[in-house]
Amino acid sequence: MPANDDATITGWAAGVPFTALRPAGDPDRPAPLVVTWHMMDAPRSDAAFAAALPLAAVPAWRVHLGMPLVGRRPVEGAYEAALADPVLGYVDPVVRQATDEFPAALDALREQLPLRDGPIGIVGASLGGTVALNVLARLPVQVSAVALVNPAIRARTVVEIFTAAAGTSYPWGEQARAAAARLDFVTHAGLISGRSLPPAVLVVSGELDYPTSRGDAHELVLALQAGYPDTGRVRLSTIAGLEHPLAEPPGVDPAPQTPLAKAVDSVVSDWFQTNLSTDTVPTNAM
Repeated sequence: MPANDDATITGWAAGVPFTALRPAGDPDRPAPLVVTWHMMDAPRSDAAFAAALPLAAVPAWRVHLGMPLVGRRPVEGAYEAALADPVLGYVDPVVRQATDEFPAALDALREQLPLRDGPIGIVGASLGGTVALNVLARLPVQVSAVALVNPAIRARTVVEIFTAAAGTSYPWGEQARAAAARLDFVTHAGLISGRSLPPAVLVVSGELDYPTSRGDAHELVLALQAGYPDTGRVRLSTIAGLEHPLAEPPGVDPAPQTPLAKAVDSVVSDWFQTNLSTDTVPTNAM
């Protein structure tokens, strides 16, 4: 059973841990849904991400899902596997699992919470951004608005960051190349812009994030805009002074919101207040 207080519900949805923040107003009245996937950097759990990016100004349920391998689902040896093979031991299996488990988790959330029918909003940060992009590109889920915060847009960029930090090189095999190609969302931007109802997409990039990640963010926005009739529905927002994390390490437990996380929260909240739809659309729309 979920654990409740006046503003927060913690529980499990089809095996996925979540922290849900109630919308303001009547708690029993159905409200729209915004789903998030957190970083594997700080904040690295659903509860910590809910504290860093509560989006309290958004008139919706904000449900922060826990990513595989961390938080309430730790796996012994996961860190070592990621270091040994950042594509096949980390990026690909994490993104694949989080994507595959989402439809059942969404159905379970709709059973547990008073949610309004219709398109949802989604947020992804760092590797959680890869999950959000993969959901958009490959699942028939109705989504009206998206915010990506320092997202991992290309698996190859994640590998470059890992190997640069470790002072190693990565032996690209055929399987790893195929996985990285599948998780290159500049290349696959058309899978998002080509949806029958393409969502409004905000990419939030920290001024001090990894330079290659910032470059990917710029390229993703251009690639998406090329497929949108209204290019204003895709926007890049730079947060001055923001590095990659949104919280202080270790980032597992909830902590007071930092000033830079508050700046991100404000930009993302404004985006959803403008673009989060409450309209019902056909169930086969994608």
